[in-house]
Amino acid sequence: MSSIRNDHEVARDLATEAGQRLLRLRARHGFAEPEVLRTLGDRTSHEFLFSALGRLRPSDAVLSEEGADDPARLGARRVWIIDPLDGTREFAEVGRTDWAVHVALWENGGLAAGAVALPAQGSTLSTVDPPWLPEERPADQRLRITTSRTRPPAFVERMANRLGAEVVPMGSAGAKICAVLLGIADIYVHAGGQYEWDSAAPVAVAKAAGLHASRIDGSELEYNESDPSLPDILVCRPELSGMLLASIREVADRDGAGPHSVN
Repeated sequence: MSSIRNDHEVARDLATEAGQRLLRLRARHGFAEPEVLRTLGDRTSHEFLFSALGRLRPSDAVLSEEGADDPARLGARRVWIIDPLDGTREFAEVGRTDWAVHVALWENGGLAAGAVALPAQGSTLSTVDPPWLPEERPADQRLRITTSRTRPPAFVERMANRLGAEVVPMGSAGAKICAVLLGIADIYVHAGGQYEWDSAAPVAVAKAAGLHASRIDGSELEYNESDPSLPDILVCRPELSGMLLASIREVADRDGAGPHSVN
């Protein structure tokens, strides 16, 4: 990979290549030992991405789920935020395609580039060429909310009932946000625990495509913070954001909790 490629292309190409390596690992190792496969997947992808970024962008810092957190990133102008294998559980399950590779660049206070590879789905969504969003969703179409298949926030079912929406459980956060980007779902909402690497790359692509992305109280998603915890998120079509944020507040008020306590 040439170092003259722009940051958007670097994010896309690295995420795609890491995903291809994970597919080969999956095929070679099989699924008989899922814990071993998960460990190998995390390590293989991290080592490739960390090494490639060190070669292509040697002056930049890296924050990775699988690497030691270097405090020097807090003073850096450019930080790559990567999740080498998002949806590790799904990666080690036969037939699951809802896992991803995330590569994002944070620069001077905001997300500047990003890519989400969905290797088992044969695609990579990136800020090189963000997905095109239809101008309007069909008015008679039931809302679809995608949320965690293993840790769904308790308030989502109540919110879905209030809105008459269908709940669509999925694995990787990247796969869920890409589902909104691709029109498979209308809303992704999560509360109860995530980190910057879980959302940085998909949020970069979502915002480039024109989606709304925020905390569930409507505040900004902040990256390259001293504490990388970023526990909740809402991603949706922009015309739905006001209604959804109000619905989340109503559910929280009914339960006697603040919006960050609705998990």
